Amino acid sequence: MTVYEIITNRILEKLEKGTLPWHKPWNGEAFIPKNLINKKNYRGINSLILSLQDFNSPYWLTFNQANSLNGYVKSGERGTPVVFWKRLTVEQEDSSGEITEKTIPLLRYYTVFNLMQCENIKEDKIPTIEKRDIPPIKICEEMIEGMPNKPEIRKHTGDRAYYSSKEDYIGLPLREQFKSPEEYYSTMFHELIHSTGHEKRLNRPTLVDYSPFGTTNYSKEELIAEMGACFLCGYAGIENITIDNSASYVASWLKVLKDDTKLLIIASGAAQRAVDFILNKEENTDGFRES
Repeated sequence: MTVYEIITNRILEKLEKGTLPWHKPWNGEAFIPKNLINKKNYRGINSLILSLQDFNSPYWLTFNQANSLNGYVKSGERGTPVVFWKRLTVEQEDSSGEITEKTIPLLRYYTVFNLMQCENIKEDKIPTIEKRDIPPIKICEEMIEGMPNKPEIRKHTGDRAYYSSKEDYIGLPLREQFKSPEEYYSTMFHELIHSTGHEKRLNRPTLVDYSPFGTTNYSKEELIAEMGACFLCGYAGIENITIDNSASYVASWLKVLKDDTKLLIIASGAAQRAVDFILNKEENTDGFRES
């Protein structure tokens, strides 16, 4: 079984139970999954996979890291896989017989355990979780306002939400048409993620190269927007409720992910880059490498 299949199967388990797993990630930035040793946040697909686990602690570590703290993983505990890209140098021969070296990315994984799955780790090794004393909706407004080179946001433009890549603007219904503030901001985040694909921002092929409904590129772009909105809602500490969690919608994602096991990891990486752009962050490395 490939790394892609291992990770995708974890998500398929949730989908087959009738839920969209990226709709309930962490709850606020303080609870984003992070490595206990280096304190770096896990990102992309790793933050999603770890957020789906039923633990109250945001801290994760490997078996060896637990031992390094004079602790240990409880007997019978099941770990969670996280992925990373390893650079592999290979030799290749061209048509003239000349041999050159080429570096290629290779996806690998290892297993981590939540702090709650471990014992005997001293309390002074566990950071205190500081909760933000800021109203979530204010946080959302600050995130939107802080986006660099953001598109025009045209509010009160009808009964649908959309992003026009041709004219580079977001259209949203009246605020009072939404069932809750969380739904309004979830929808806004979804469209903002789409907008990051514009050629003057991240120049994402799934957005720039027009693809009609039902095509692979269309599915990829929608998955990127869904997961990106999930990540942004997580940072803000609000629930992601952009799409009705219907059986037909879940069935469509089941088919897409089963047909292409690489899609989930590729889309989550693109979603993370979109989120970094909106939050004006320059984070080029993930926090899941073992220290």
